[in-house]
Amino acid sequence: MNETLRLISTRYSCRAFTGEMPTEDQLAAIAKAAVEAPSGVNRQAWRVIVVKNRELIADMEAEGMLVLAAMDDQTMYNRIMERGGTIYYHAPCMIMVPIAATDGAQLDCGILCQNVVLAAESLGLNSLICGMAGLAFSEGKAKEFKERLGFPEGYEFGIAILLGHSAAKREPHEPDMSKISIVE
Repeated sequence: MNETLRLISTRYSCRAFTGEMPTEDQLAAIAKAAVEAPSGVNRQAWRVIVVKNRELIADMEAEGMLVLAAMDDQTMYNRIMERGGTIYYHAPCMIMVPIAATDGAQLDCGILCQNVVLAAESLGLNSLICGMAGLAFSEGKAKEFKERLGFPEGYEFGIAILLGHSAAKREPHEPDMSKISIVE
């Protein structure tokens, strides 16, 4: 198996980070891999923000937990509480990806995420694509967080990718080969 296919098959969504910060070289390489992602009509309707500010990360997590706790349906909140009561799993940093309101921006954001997680895996880091980070942008503090993160005007939360070193190694999910069909 070649290295790329090995990375794809061994990568898993990390939900327990040590808190050790990746090196500057690792973060620079991951950010570069992010902006090397292809995008429709080369619009690049995203930005890549490397967030190392632990206080900001903690503030966004606290806001997300408040939003979850206030939901009528407590399913997500209960699941997070069962997993230790943390949305960001003690990740020391994240890649925040705000996107512009253009056709295809969400798809392009997904392509960028795959570049980020595979680059992280190739550098010996672990990651989690974290849609729950969007909770911090769903209520009253959205404007504050956009300003603190430096979102460009007109950009909204797209996705966040948590990065760091795993505190507890997990096996990747078992692929469901029945999801594949071939049309001849």
